[in-house]
Amino acid sequence: MELSRRTVMAGAAAASVAAATTTGGAAHAAGGRGKPVRTLFGRLADGTKVHSWSLENGGTRMRVLSYGGIVQSLEVPDRRGRYANVSLGFDTLEDYVASSPYFGALIGRYGNRIGKGRFTLDGTAYQLSVNDGDNSLHGGARGFDKRVWDVEPFAAGSDVGLRLHHTSADGEMGYPGTLRTTVTYTLTRKGDWRIDYEATTDRATVVNLTHHVYWNLAGESSGTVLDHELSIAASHYTPVDSGLIPTGDLAKVAGTPFDFRRAKPVGRDIRTAHQQMLYGKGFDHNWVLDKGATGRPEHAAMLRDPASGRTLRIATNEPGLQFYSGNFLDGSLVGTGGRVYRQGDALCLETQHFPDSPNQPAFPSTVLRPGETYRTTTVHSFGV
Repeated sequence: MELSRRTVMAGAAAASVAAATTTGGAAHAAGGRGKPVRTLFGRLADGTKVHSWSLENGGTRMRVLSYGGIVQSLEVPDRRGRYANVSLGFDTLEDYVASSPYFGALIGRYGNRIGKGRFTLDGTAYQLSVNDGDNSLHGGARGFDKRVWDVEPFAAGSDVGLRLHHTSADGEMGYPGTLRTTVTYTLTRKGDWRIDYEATTDRATVVNLTHHVYWNLAGESSGTVLDHELSIAASHYTPVDSGLIPTGDLAKVAGTPFDFRRAKPVGRDIRTAHQQMLYGKGFDHNWVLDKGATGRPEHAAMLRDPASGRTLRIATNEPGLQFYSGNFLDGSLVGTGGRVYRQGDALCLETQHFPDSPNQPAFPSTVLRPGETYRTTTVHSFGV
């Protein structure tokens, strides 16, 4: 089934951070809507300016960078009304450029892994940028997370948000076709964060866009998320080989550490000597959502921090969800809270099509052709 069919159906930096934190504080405390505010966050080595956009609505506040579409911070209240940033990130642009493991970033052209960085489409073989051992990960060495996006703020009715635009040239990172992408971040009056992805191409290509927030609902730099309770609405997952490339099988979660059909602590089974857990050094797998690809967003997962009471519900029209338990955080990175990030200090829940789909005929197609429009939506709803 083609993609279009399934989408239808289916220094200065620190000063900038401080300025953005102050702007609109009254509206935030009252849970009101604040007009998006732009500040200079830093400059790349070639002099390109990178801006930070702060916006708030419905009790949720975000700070977004034009570099990589990165969500640098996302603040929500706990059961006592106390706010905390629940996403991992850095204070400086230099850190994002030098060493970020995709903190808060937009991912493309292809989220997740493509085996050997190769695929064949319409009889033509393509070699992609390889940046994860022998494989291509998250679009290659310079994917969408390392591009400066054009940002357009908006306010529509009771919503407020940003439209991010990027044109990826034909052959960029090895992908065919000029891909024109618009990603819209919306904060609703309820405080939901909605992401709408849209893309068109002038040549047949493959597309799998997603987002890579590292969540800690207790608050950034607060420590482990292994006590967070997670549920995923999936009866199957896609097992991987030692290189974390799917084998092509759809395995049942029943009787395995991968069974999150009922909420359980993330750390309950994380040290189980299951071969898949050894390959991933924890959870780093794609779950096959029971709902499949849908015409509009439907429930996929829920995360809860018992200590703060914060909850996160995720709805999407995508057929898959990559759950990554922060296995490769090793204490070498210092975050916005001034503390190091260690293994298990956050987790990712990336809505997506399946990894390596261009090489797996039985997986839902990620092919996009001229005249078609790629559209997917994911909604993050916060509560206590």
